[in-house]
Amino acid sequence: MNGVLTSLRCSKMLRKPIAIINAGEPLLLCFLKPISSIASLPAESENLDLSSQLYSILSRPNWQRHPSLKKLIASVSNSHVCFVFGLNLDPHTALGFFNLIAQRPGYKHNVRSHFSLLNILIPNGFLGVAEKIRISMVKACDSVEDTRFVLDALRKMNRDSELRFKLSLRCYNTLLMFLSRFLMIDELKSVYLEMLEDMIAPNIYTFNTMVNGYCKMGNVVEAELYVSKIVQAGLNPDTFTYTSLILGHCRNKDVDSARKVFETMPKKSCHRNEVSYTNLIHGLCEAGRIDDAFELFSGMGEENLYPTVRTYTVLIFAMCGLGRKIEALNLFKKMTEQGCVPNVHTYTVLIDSMCKDNKLDDAKKMVDGMLEKRLFPNVVTYNALIDGYCKEGMVEAALEVLGLMELNNCSPNARTFNELICGCLKRKDVHRAMSLLSQMLDRKLSPSLITYNSLIHGQCKAGHLDSAYRLLKLMNESGLVPDQWTYSIFIDALCKRGSLKEACALFDSLKEKGIKPNEVIYTALIDGYCKVGKIDNAQSLFTRMLGDDCLPNSYTYNVLIDGLCREKRVQEASFLVETMLSKGVKPTVLTYTVLIKEMLKGGDFDHAHRVFNQMILAGNQPDVFTYTTFIHAYCSIGNLEKADDLMAMMNKEGVVPDSLTYTLLVDAYGRLGLKHRAFDVLKRMMDAGCEPSHYTYAFLIKHLTTEKGMETSSCDIRLDLDSNISCIDIVDVWKTMDFETALKLFEKMDEHGCSPNAGTYGKLITGLCKQRRLEIAQKLFEHMREKGISPSEDIYNSLFNCYCDLQVYEEAMKLVDIMIENGYFPSLESSKLLVCGLFDKESDEKAKSAFRSLLRGGYNHDEVAWKLLIEGLLRKGLVDRCSELLGIMEKMGCQLHPQTYSMLIDGMDN
Repeated sequence: MNGVLTSLRCSKMLRKPIAIINAGEPLLLCFLKPISSIASLPAESENLDLSSQLYSILSRPNWQRHPSLKKLIASVSNSHVCFVFGLNLDPHTALGFFNLIAQRPGYKHNVRSHFSLLNILIPNGFLGVAEKIRISMVKACDSVEDTRFVLDALRKMNRDSELRFKLSLRCYNTLLMFLSRFLMIDELKSVYLEMLEDMIAPNIYTFNTMVNGYCKMGNVVEAELYVSKIVQAGLNPDTFTYTSLILGHCRNKDVDSARKVFETMPKKSCHRNEVSYTNLIHGLCEAGRIDDAFELFSGMGEENLYPTVRTYTVLIFAMCGLGRKIEALNLFKKMTEQGCVPNVHTYTVLIDSMCKDNKLDDAKKMVDGMLEKRLFPNVVTYNALIDGYCKEGMVEAALEVLGLMELNNCSPNARTFNELICGCLKRKDVHRAMSLLSQMLDRKLSPSLITYNSLIHGQCKAGHLDSAYRLLKLMNESGLVPDQWTYSIFIDALCKRGSLKEACALFDSLKEKGIKPNEVIYTALIDGYCKVGKIDNAQSLFTRMLGDDCLPNSYTYNVLIDGLCREKRVQEASFLVETMLSKGVKPTVLTYTVLIKEMLKGGDFDHAHRVFNQMILAGNQPDVFTYTTFIHAYCSIGNLEKADDLMAMMNKEGVVPDSLTYTLLVDAYGRLGLKHRAFDVLKRMMDAGCEPSHYTYAFLIKHLTTEKGMETSSCDIRLDLDSNISCIDIVDVWKTMDFETALKLFEKMDEHGCSPNAGTYGKLITGLCKQRRLEIAQKLFEHMREKGISPSEDIYNSLFNCYCDLQVYEEAMKLVDIMIENGYFPSLESSKLLVCGLFDKESDEKAKSAFRSLLRGGYNHDEVAWKLLIEGLLRKGLVDRCSELLGIMEKMGCQLHPQTYSMLIDGMDN
């Protein structure tokens, strides 16, 4: 026990960074490279091994002919080159090897490998070739960080006596160009002044680079100062100068001034080129003047100019943004017909547009078409497709795209993972979302505030508030500061679980945290008061909100209006709608629907219809919740003719019925004994791609049991349309249902042309498992497999939860292995029951075996430790067992966050 605690504490102590300087490495290079940490030692020892072999070969006279070189060179990276060049290497050898390795496919020298060669060439007087390498180093800049490194290096060359090699005009111009490229404007100006101090006279390229740099930022005033310097130097502004000014005016949202510059060019005997046209076309498109842009586009031929790929892409992007998708595709077709080959950006614009229109198959075909043409999508292209799939809940397809991008050597970025995390959380797959956080960290990608807020929200929605608070600690530890959105999530979650006192305490603590409550935070707490019937407290908080100069939005008003309606204070609710209008807050569809719902509850259909018409006159089109509210009311009084009319009206208005809408009709027909009509509705529902819910099947089962003459009066099945959420007490349905009833349901479904699918079995098995009806659930599971239907992750988890709940641990362990093998995540909440239960039964080896299986499942290791070790074993006082499992995690290479280690230490000490 003490050994584990000691190792835990030591691991925390060893996290301080330690500088590592390689022997023989020039001091200048040591200062320019990042400090390494102790964690990088294993990787560095591998580098040392390969680097020492490489140095041994390069130290020989005929190193080019060494038999091991060809094999070794395939594994050489920039870090190896830097290490070897940091040793006492002959300059001819270093230069020869530098050129040799550059020819290897897939290898590219970075700024540091260039600089390490310069450390050899300059002291040895190889200044001619050093100048070429120095220019190449500047051109190797791929980022702001690279450019800063090069800037520091060149300044040291220009000034330090040990490595003195003054910068030439060409080197200055190349450096200025890259500073401009990465919008490093302060550095751009500083380098220009340093150039003047060095008595280097700027040429037209220097001035044009300065003009272009400021124009990219929309700072035309500063750019024009450098235009005047061109004239003062006895030079003439050229096409590049004027084209930059066009860009500058467009970036400054001054398209008319840009047009004046464009029209001035011929008068100054300056030819306009494709970039001049494209910059102005882009400016016109961004100003919404797309017709003017097309007129300019059409005139390019008059100057014997042809639109470039960027010209076409700018116009395609503008048309997609305006919803003119067909015209955009026609222009894309015309572009290819004219011999202008679309680039990655062109395809990305169209793919993104298709994904936003939910045309995911077309988008995927376009990506496949790119790959067939050997045109590789970039991370932005893939992200557009991943985002499209995730928004439609198609996470498996999104993960396949992630695999495709890695196959094509395209590294995902933080946005890729944020989109995947949001997609997983949308379908309540918290464990997979947490697993993606682990993958982010493994790739050295920094999770953002959005990442953590999304995960915290997901954990809260899943009811795992403890895990959400632990994520908050990890978030703080990473240097991110929780914002208003973070705290609104916690306040909302606390209110929803009935912890109103705790929510109020958190709200009151915000001031000392430096957080000013915004309308989202206020609304969450107001909603909490309303949900528990404390409407007076809600109104007091609303008044306080106004006093704090925090303006309520429509959602705030809607929450309060709904709260008043719940308390039957409809007149006050109606008055609040008038207050909204007087404050300039436009009532939404939900505002009117809340009032309509309360009127329909009281049977006042006429008043409800008047409010409905008032809503339309106010410019609010009824949504699915509005129509469903009316359908519910008509179904309740048995007026199915009116309910069907409303369904027809929905279809006519393009409003898609949801699961609740169909379910209401299913129940209404069933209650009238029209079971065939109920199944007709089910068929329409499934044909429309709307998945029946637990409630849909619960009603059908209830009506089938009635048909069999079974007693169902104890079944209390109610629908509550509050917040557009169905709330049905279906406990008794699953308590009384037998296997024969399920078969009868399947038979009826087949008769009506809507055969049972995985969703059908899933809803039934889940319902049964929640009531611990394991025997019938298992029969249904076997039945679906006999039918060749593959069980989903939800079905497996339902059975797994039931096994653990009923302490059927042997079967639960088998299911864990099956799920892991299929890439599914067994619920950690139930896994906690499994592991703790096995330890309780003194089946220690089985508990450890189950734990090892879970660790192979790709979970976020912190989440495993939180759930199984902290919430499971430590809460039960099983400190030694916790220590043993922690040892297993360490042996299996599981990395835990320092905060998680601290939590474990605290739990073990206590």
